[in-house]
Order: sequence, then structure tokens, then C-alpha cells
Amino acid sequence: MALQINATNPEHPALLLKLPWHLPLEEWPEEYLVPLPRGISRHVVRYARAGDEVVAVKELAQRPALREYELLRDLDRIGIPAVDPLAVVTGRTDPGGEPLECVLITRHLGGSMPYRSMFETTLRPATMHRLMDALAVLLVRLHLAGFAWGDCSLSNTLFRRDAGAYAAYLVDAETGDLHPELTVGQREYDLDLARVNISGELLDLEASGALHPSVDPIEFGTEICARYQGLWQELTRTSVYPAGKHHYIERRIRRLNDLGFDVAEMQIEHASNGDSVTFVPKVVDAGHHQRQLLRLTGLDTEENQARRLLNDLESWMATQDDYAPGDPLGARPEVLAHRWVREVFRPAVRSVPLELRGSTDAAEIYHELLEHRWYLSERAQHDIGLGTAVEDYVRTILPKARDTPQPTDD
Repeated sequence: MALQINATNPEHPALLLKLPWHLPLEEWPEEYLVPLPRGISRHVVRYARAGDEVVAVKELAQRPALREYELLRDLDRIGIPAVDPLAVVTGRTDPGGEPLECVLITRHLGGSMPYRSMFETTLRPATMHRLMDALAVLLVRLHLAGFAWGDCSLSNTLFRRDAGAYAAYLVDAETGDLHPELTVGQREYDLDLARVNISGELLDLEASGALHPSVDPIEFGTEICARYQGLWQELTRTSVYPAGKHHYIERRIRRLNDLGFDVAEMQIEHASNGDSVTFVPKVVDAGHHQRQLLRLTGLDTEENQARRLLNDLESWMATQDDYAPGDPLGARPEVLAHRWVREVFRPAVRSVPLELRGSTDAAEIYHELLEHRWYLSERAQHDIGLGTAVEDYVRTILPKARDTPQPTDD
């Protein structure tokens, strides 16, 4: 069987052909590899460079490789945070003509880290709570979309900074299944696997001395269940309100928006006696603030980053002379938002030297600048301005932060 590359982008096969497919992945020369931290995997995984892109290359049998490739494409289509599938390579043989395992190729998720790399410096409990929150949100989003993960764990997740919190991304979909809707049993099975896997991973870290002494691995494994159940209940519960109190429904929708979710479809039923109204969110989509920021500015960010940037945008718009909400003669919000990107956001981010940014994306840099501005303003008891904050941040904070690349508590 000849070498075949099935790719999502017609440009990728030409770039991928330059990689040494005639060698087992474990034997690839250093010249092809990129030294990035890797998590634990049941398969051989390496990071390599394909043109201007860094890709993750995973060896596995052909059938699971093709299946995972299609599942990752499905998750991308429905907007679930997961690694981006690029290609599957089949028909590999060594120089002697012996068959080699198939390869699944995904795009490296910039700015992300596997959990073991994060624990190279001991994470404090507050940071670990944020990781559990991020993983719980990811699992809820998967279940709302009808995806049964089948192997939820820290090892199968990548984490990115998200405005003081973390965003979790699915890495391994090999054991997953996509359904129109999950049963209670399917969700509970996933959740129980998550509890067992996370407790086991933390016990392993404890044995190696990498776990904070105050962290109980069993309690943290159980915590994912509590956080998941609380979020699932808020997103899916049925509410019964007195008739005529329609603002209660609006309040419920706003609360879901605050959690980062939109109610895309709802069911409202009036009781036969007219005394009450039943409200059920039927379709709940994540990314409320992401979509709002993208619509206004064109910036594509994580959810908490979007929330923070929207707050800054609204504060800035309130200072503009042509900002007049509800006035047809005032500037439209989209016009002001693009002016904010051009005059505030981009100049601030560009003031941070590229060599000091590391893998931190522009939205996270801007969030850190806003945090530093708040800190300096509190200390000075007056607003010191973004320009002054940027100068002080670049001079006093950023060099030290980039010398210690592992995440810690803020």
C-alpha cells in the first residue's frame, strides 16, 4: 500500500511529505522535532515542524486513527474546544518494506500546557481549583453536545491561560462517541471515570513529591463531580415562575450569560390555570462573551478573556464624545469597538516586546496589562493610565514572569 495523506487542508500534504515517514516515530531525528512539553500518552507522540506550523504526531493503528480524526473534525464543527485535526497518514513502510503504524496529525495548541508540565513547579490549591473548574466546563460542554468522552482525565486535556483562569481542551478523542443526546447513565459513567482518573493522576504526583502538601488527591478527584453537577443543574434545570413575572425568565437567561452560555432555544409553557409559567432551556451554547466580542471587534479569544476585554471596551466607550446609546445620531457600537481595537488594544499589546511574550497570546497579554494597571492604580489611589501601566509592566514584571514559564497563582 502506497503512502497516503488524508488532510483537511489541500496545502498540508505537500508540507507533511517532507517528514520522515519511513522511520518509526521514536526514531525521528532531532532536526524534525520541536522540544515542547508532552503529557502522558498510551501512544508515541512527538511535536514536529511542518512549514510554519508546529504539529503533534501520534502513532496508532489505522482504524482508531481514522475514527479519532473524524471525531475531532465533528467536535470542531460543533465548536467544542479540542485540538485541531490536520491529517491522517496511512501506508507507511520502513526501508525494508515492513509496515509502520498509521499516524494522526493535529495542530499544536499554542500557549497550552499538559498538566504534568504545570506541576513541575508545585501548584497551589487555588490554581488546582481553577483547573478543576476548566475541566468541569469542558465535560459539561461535551455532554451538552452529545459527546461521551470515555476517558476524561488530566492527561487527555491541555490547559491555556484565560484571564486569570484556565480553558481546557480535549486532546484524545480515541475513546469517544458522538450521540444526538446522552443518557443520564452515559454522563454518570463519564463523570465517574473522571473522578477515578484524576484521583489516580494526583496520587501519582503525590508519590513523586510534585503535589502541594495540603492537596488531598481523593478530595480533588471528587471535586470535579460537584463542580460538574452544579453547572449542569444550572444549565438544564426547569424553572417555574408566577404568571406575569416574565423578567424572572430574563434574569435566568442573564445568569446563564454570566456563566458564559447563551440560550439558543427555549421552551415556555403556561399552566392551564394561568397561575404559572414553566421555562426550560432546550439548547444552551457556550461562548456568550466570545461571540459578542468577535461580533464587535473581530477578536477571537477565550471566554474569560472576552469577558474582561468587553468590560474594558464598555468603560472606554463611555468616555467617548460620540457614544450615545439609543441615539441614532451617535456612533454605532461596532464603529467604536473597532476604534478601541485600533487605538487602545493593538498599541498596548504591541508595546510588549515579542521576545518577552513567549507563547502568551495577545488577549492574555492585554488582560495582564489591565491587571497591572489596576494594581498600580490601587497603590497610587488614582488611575495611572494604561500607558504608564504598560511601561511599568514591561520594565518590572514581564522579564521575571517569562523567566518562570510554569503557571502559578496570580
